[in-house]
Amino acid sequence: MKNTGKSSSITHRIHDHVKMGPKLSEMVKGKLSLGARIIHEGGRGNIFKSVFGMQENEQLLKASQCYLYTTAGPVAGILFVSTEKVAFFSERPINFTSVDGALVRAPYKVLIPIGSIKEVHECQNVMKVEEKYIEILTKDDSEFWFVGFLRYEKALKNLNKAISISNQL
Repeated sequence: MKNTGKSSSITHRIHDHVKMGPKLSEMVKGKLSLGARIIHEGGRGNIFKSVFGMQENEQLLKASQCYLYTTAGPVAGILFVSTEKVAFFSERPINFTSVDGALVRAPYKVLIPIGSIKEVHECQNVMKVEEKYIEILTKDDSEFWFVGFLRYEKALKNLNKAISISNQL
């Protein structure tokens, strides 16, 4: 049976999301760990509140599983888009070397206030047009690449909505 339309697109996105991760066993451990945390904390919104905090009138618009592309490779996690900020929280702790040389395990977190976003680019792989990315450029010329979305269009729509709301204030 031939896959067409939306089911084919979703199937490709799931495949793309899975292949970006490290070994399959590591990816499964990360997804299970994240799922357990989502259940324990009572939902993605509660994870967002506990990790990044929320202002009084702030609303969480979307939480999307994706990867943050770093110089060390992709890091799996959740991209949160609220009316005040864009935030990323990794599925699993990452190993870092501290200033004094000690090995430290901590979640990888990124917080970008909506007001500091200069541009958002929709990007796609010219060789594989179904592979889509979101690039965020900040006013201080930092770049953030978010890839491997299961629901790319919804994440992009809510990011643009958050920026639009911020520009109206």
